[in-house]
Amino acid sequence: MPYIGTKLSIPLPAPQEAALREALGKAISLLPGKNENWLMLSFEDNCRLYFRGGNAAPMAFVEVKVFGSAPADAYEALTARICDIFHDQLQIQPDHVYVQYEETQHWGWNGGNF
Repeated sequence: MPYIGTKLSIPLPAPQEAALREALGKAISLLPGKNENWLMLSFEDNCRLYFRGGNAAPMAFVEVKVFGSAPADAYEALTARICDIFHDQLQIQPDHVYVQYEETQHWGWNGGNF
């Protein structure tokens, strides 16, 4: 039951959104037991984000929420892959990407909880 939400400081054209959906769908499998079949994604573009006091460079804030937990090395691998994806697709430098992880033991779906 993973969720990846992304806030971008720049516009997100449809072709890049499709490429991000595909790449993030593959990347989530870096977390044990997670796959694209259960992945929900959201994208918010043109957000007013500031980093180091400014907003001249493109930037992204990425939230990854998972049911259960994963080992630290899996999160490390996913962070590296997310930074690569946003650099490849939107030319956002890795040092302008924040990735936040949240683990939960309670996740609802389809009228019930896991």
